[in-house]
Amino acid sequence: MEQVLSGSWKLTLNCTRAEAESISADEFALAMLEPMPALMTSERVADDADQWQLDAYFEDKPDDQTVAAVRALVPSAAEADITLQPVDEQDWVTISQEGIEPVHTSRFYVHTSANRGEIPQGVRPLRIEAGRAFGTGQHETTLGCLTMIERMKASGARFHNIADVGTGTGLLAFAALNLWPAAAVVASDIDPVAMEVTEENAKANGVPLGRLPGQLALATAAGIDHPLLHRRAPYDLIIANILAGPLVELAPRLTSVLAEGGTLILAGLLDRQAATVATAYRRQGMRLAGRMAGEWPTLRLVKRTRYGIGRVRRPGPDGPGLAPGFGSW
Repeated sequence: MEQVLSGSWKLTLNCTRAEAESISADEFALAMLEPMPALMTSERVADDADQWQLDAYFEDKPDDQTVAAVRALVPSAAEADITLQPVDEQDWVTISQEGIEPVHTSRFYVHTSANRGEIPQGVRPLRIEAGRAFGTGQHETTLGCLTMIERMKASGARFHNIADVGTGTGLLAFAALNLWPAAAVVASDIDPVAMEVTEENAKANGVPLGRLPGQLALATAAGIDHPLLHRRAPYDLIIANILAGPLVELAPRLTSVLAEGGTLILAGLLDRQAATVATAYRRQGMRLAGRMAGEWPTLRLVKRTRYGIGRVRRPGPDGPGLAPGFGSW
């Protein structure tokens, strides 16, 4: 008789490519479920948009309500049979990282302990395990942000005060601190587990933690709702790789803590959602300055300069400076 690892169950549903690409935007529908599944999508038949598969992994056997919630993510499977089965005892790190390849950009090499391979010369290696938090670098949204900030660095952009909102694993905050090592960087996430993972990853990658320039500060927060995030504003660079809905909702608050001329990098949105997200930020005085195209685009926006008596002054290292909108939340 096969030995089964207690708490290991797998639910499989057939789906389409479009459904697979939309699942990340709908995962909040599962946030309150116990057990909370880990979702993975893959092609069943290469280059066939109708032949994809959703696998949901659970720590415990899911009940009918949980199964129904997962099925709701895949409308095409509303009447289809499902496969729910215990999973044989095996290395769950290997399962979660199956099929993951290292990410090699112009300045970084992002890998897991299972796929380290030979690290190329001239790049900064970052070990980010797939597991408890989102953002290993393999997803197009994270890769898009990583590439965008690399391009800004290559063009001569300089930033001194950076926030990574919705940091996940901390990857983008680590990369920003590496690109601008004298900057003050803060990483935040609404999920306390994500902040635990970020702290673990920082230590594993030799990223200094603290609240001084050249160090990474951490804050568990919904959006920017944290005293530390308020005190450190205004920022000249904010990275927010979240989801389209929260990005639209956060538009007034994110822009309120961004300095005039500051840059905002947005990701986590599908191509069909880009116009809606960009419009929400234009209404807050932002202009679209760049875009990385694709099914999961990355937007680069810049805060317009405003003039008038309503501009708020804030002390800074070079004397009193102007921080429009600061303190207006």
